[in-house]
Formats: sequence, structure tokens, C-alpha cells
Amino acid sequence: MPNANNDLPAPPAERTPQSTNALNHVQRRAVSELLRVSPVADDLARRFQEAGFTLALVGGSVRDALLGRLGNDLDFTTDARPEDVLKIVRPWADAVWEVGIAFGTVGCKKSSFDIEITTYRSEAYDRTSRKPEVSYGESIEQDLVRRDFTVNAMAVLLPQKEFVDPHGGLEDLAARVLRTPGTPEESFSDDPLRMMRAARFAAQLDFEVAPEVVAAMKAMSERIEIVSAERVRDELNKLILGAYPRKGLRLLVDSGLADRVLPELPALQLESDEHHRHKDVYEHSLTVLEQAIDLEEDGPDLVLRLAALLHDIGKPKTRRFESDGRVSFHHHEVVGAKMTKKRMTALKYSNDMVKDVSRLVELHLRFHGYGTGEWTDSAVRRYVRDGGPLLNRLHKLTRSDCTTRNKRKANALSRAYDGLEERIARLQEQEELDAIRPDLDGNDIMQILGIGPGPEVGKAYKQMLELRLERGPLEREAAIAALKEWWAAQG
Repeated sequence: MPNANNDLPAPPAERTPQSTNALNHVQRRAVSELLRVSPVADDLARRFQEAGFTLALVGGSVRDALLGRLGNDLDFTTDARPEDVLKIVRPWADAVWEVGIAFGTVGCKKSSFDIEITTYRSEAYDRTSRKPEVSYGESIEQDLVRRDFTVNAMAVLLPQKEFVDPHGGLEDLAARVLRTPGTPEESFSDDPLRMMRAARFAAQLDFEVAPEVVAAMKAMSERIEIVSAERVRDELNKLILGAYPRKGLRLLVDSGLADRVLPELPALQLESDEHHRHKDVYEHSLTVLEQAIDLEEDGPDLVLRLAALLHDIGKPKTRRFESDGRVSFHHHEVVGAKMTKKRMTALKYSNDMVKDVSRLVELHLRFHGYGTGEWTDSAVRRYVRDGGPLLNRLHKLTRSDCTTRNKRKANALSRAYDGLEERIARLQEQEELDAIRPDLDGNDIMQILGIGPGPEVGKAYKQMLELRLERGPLEREAAIAALKEWWAAQG
């Protein structure tokens, strides 16, 4: 797929006859690109035309085609009402869903394409509502002016392939800048979540946000509080999963939005990290996030990225000034894990994700007790057990949590962790650490001790697990002898 962004025209102040020709070229290529990767577009458009309606590719689909990154998610807009859209697409699509129909959107699948078709609309919040009030528009121009940013307010009318760009979105795309079709105040009043989207697109596309847009975000940040936690969470996830999350997070903090949706992040700005005096904890956390991203192996990992961002949020509450002039943050990992659980629960994350991220935050300092490798095999086994299915992420988080400029210290930490991973690998090969269990199971315990089900079995099982962690696998006779010895000591 060609990268259309390389040939985008100059901003308006630099427009020349040559750049105008380039603009026309990009328009034509955008249409060609859309049609090349979207073989269903003409077929679908003809069906709408035969039914007396218009259809246009719109928004992110047009933007991504111009950037040379169009995928299989296609957005259309139409003057047809949702009930008419359903009549047209049901005989044609492989599957149809109506989840967004209350907001004028019908979804469907055709071949490998996921399609959303939305009726021309306008939407606005009142001062207390958490959901937009939808009213339908009558023209493509009405629809485009209500969209969030000019780079998302472009369309291609089908099947005639006419490019529609009433707000200069193509020029803003060339300048890599985010502006709103109308005033940002009007746009954010209509949907306050657009302030989060500005930060999200900055993180995803590496775009700058226009000064007037940033000013409106600062002035209207409190409006984000009427938006549901689920919608805020989804935008935050997209931001954190972007290619440039530091850029988006900085905008959230600088605009004041983070004070309302993730207040633990800006709270880190005033804290000095005892290990890295050249950076405050805020800068350190952003760097850890970027370093964790560099270690990802199978694409963006939301659990790892959230843990990296939040791993030190317990520091402000645990900061102490010691008599020798040092600053300490004792048990900040425990406090941070509780804060992580509370914030993620408020943002309506799933129970599993809350559990995993908060557990990583709790464990992120565990390695620092390893020192020069004096851990016993028992301690290594416990590290593996505590990491559980999160062990690989814990490796990445721990390695990322080194932002010192002291190369000697950084290399020493890296070598120490290399050594720990090597020991884990050797023990895993020898003992199957990933499935650590006692040498005797519950049935064995009851048979050997001559007892029935009850709390005594659980206590015995726990004792045998501790023994397994401490001494490694035992021969069966040795395990039985150890169990009987423990049982006798219980009286």
C-alpha cells in the first residue's frame, strides 16, 4: 500500500500551483486507494442508489487511506434512516448487528470487511446527560460539520467517487495538526469525549493539537465528568495502545483532563524518585512505559503498558524525608497496587485486567531483593510462583523499570536479571516450575494420615507446598515421611 502521507500538499500558507496539483493527485489517489482495498464499496453504494439514497465513505476510513494505512474497518454515512439501512444490507451482508442503532448506526460484515453505516446526524449533550441526544441531518455537509476533527471530516461520495472536504481536512492532514470543523468550544460541548480523542489521536498518529484546541481542552476539562466511565476508559486504552502514548498522556496532564480521569498520573509530577534524582517520578513512569513497549513481542500489550504507567503511583502517599537527606517510598508497591485496583475499578475495567495490572504493580520491586544473585533456589521458586501467568510480563516490567543514566549501574542490573532468568529457566527445566504442586495431593494426604475431608487437609496441603518450594521435588517416600513428621508435631 503506498504511503499517501509522503505526497500530501503543503499547508495553505505555502500553497503553490505545484502543491495544488499535488492536492488533486492525492485526492485521486485516495479514491483509488479506497476502491482498491474496498471492493465492496461500489456494490454497496449501487444498492443504496437503487433504493433512492446516497452513500459515502467517511471519517477515519478516508483519513487512513490518505495516510496509506487503511485496514478492513470501513465507515460509511448515508441519508437513509436506520430502518432503511437494515432493509438494504440484510440481503447483502454476511452478518448484521444493531448494537448502535439507537445512535443511527448499523453494523455488518461482508467478506473480510467490518462495516458501519451511520445516518447523517448531529448530537449534543445537555449539562447533565451522559449520553448524546441524536437528531438526523439531511446532507453530507451537516454530517461532516458535527465530526470531531477536520482530518475526520472528509468523505468520498459513492459511486461517483467525489471527494468532499469542506473544512480543509486534507491540508490539516498535510500539516499533521488536529483542528475542529467548527470552534473547539462548540465541538467539545457537543461531545466532551472529543477532548480525550484529541489526546488519543496525538498518541496514535503523532499529530500536533492546534493551540486553540488545547486552550479549549484546558478551559472545558471539567465537562469530561458527564461522560460515562466506559467511554473514557475506551479512549484511554486506545491512547495507551498508540504508537506515541507519551504524547497523548502529556496532553491529558497538561490540559487538566488527567486530573479528572487519571489523577494519579499528574500527582507524580511533584515527587522525586530516590533512585533516579535526575527525573521526577512522572517522567520516569513515561520512560518506563516507552521501554516496556520496546520489549513487546506480539503486538501492543495493554496489561503491560498499564502496569508500566501505574507502577509507581503509590509513591506520593508513601514519600518520607529521612534524617540522612534521602527520600524514601517504603511499601509504595503495596499502596500502588491498591490505588491501581481502585482507579481501574472506577474506570470499569474487567475484573481480570484489574487483578493482573494491580498484581504486576505489587510485584515490580520484588527483583530488587535479588542483589548479586544470592537468592536461594527456594526464593527463585517463590518468585516464579508469585509471578504465575504474569511472569513474562513481570520480566519486561522489571527490566523497563531502569531509567538511570549511569551505564555501569544499568548494565549491572541487566546482568543480574539475565542471571535470574537463567536460573528460572534451569529450574523450570528440572522441576516444571510453571505447575508447582506439592509432592502429595489431597487424596494422598487423607489416605496417609487416615483423615477425611476438612480444614486439616488444607493445612497439610499448604505445608507440603511450602516444603516443595523450599526443597524442590522430593521422592515419594521422603514426602510421606515429611508429612508424617509435620502431622506428629501438630499433636
